[in-house]
Amino acid sequence: MKLSVAIPESALSDESLKIDKTRKISVLARACSIFKIDTIYVYQDGGNYKQDGNLMVMILKYLETPQFLRRRLFPKMNDLKFAGVLQPLKISSHVTPANSKKINRGDIREGIIISVKGKKFVDVGINQLIQFYGQTSIGKRVTIQFKEGYPKLSVKEINKSEVSTYWGYTVKERASLFSLLTEWKGDIIITSRKGKTATKEQISKYVKSDQPTLVAFGSPEKGIHEILGGKLKNIQNAKSLNFFPNQATETVRLDEALLGTLSIINIQSIS
Repeated sequence: MKLSVAIPESALSDESLKIDKTRKISVLARACSIFKIDTIYVYQDGGNYKQDGNLMVMILKYLETPQFLRRRLFPKMNDLKFAGVLQPLKISSHVTPANSKKINRGDIREGIIISVKGKKFVDVGINQLIQFYGQTSIGKRVTIQFKEGYPKLSVKEINKSEVSTYWGYTVKERASLFSLLTEWKGDIIITSRKGKTATKEQISKYVKSDQPTLVAFGSPEKGIHEILGGKLKNIQNAKSLNFFPNQATETVRLDEALLGTLSIINIQSIS
């Protein structure tokens, strides 16, 4: 099941301090990684939340980047002021040995393309650079597979989709939820307390489908029905589901909704 999520720029509006916003983004990133989310879409939902949106996109990308590449790809900036409170994702693309002698043929790594004396090399976080013959530009991140292990260490560029294990999420921005949903090629789950109670039968239809599924979440101030208004009826292949029937709290926070909803979908995917 190929699963993506849509979250609003205003997702951090219930936190006032940047350190608390940073912590919340870390929780969201961990939840998405636990449940193998393919793409995180951050959509504009009105209001003055652009700064929060930029912070969320930046930290989500930072967390998904293997630690040994971060210094090259992310210069010092104010948005990463509290990076020390971030919890590591520890996904497969991050858990890689630094000793080149432990590299075998077929191993897959993330790297960055650099130039040395006019030639391209890839830095994959080991104690030596490896010559690179692919098309990726200098300064760009790349997924590579070793054609030969230690000591020869030759590589080829591959697409992330070719990796059999979960290799991380992609982060994309969208101007509005409506534009994202109308452009989506696949199934859509709209999470809402106004929706029908999510049942095992309903969720199993998405799990068994060959189509990618997008799970859309509302903001701390507005649910998706309020965000979309009358436009909701124009969304194709969308079903509004309530994953928290009979909730005792006035609201369900986004971090809670994300973990709870994805947990329920995950249970159905293995049952």
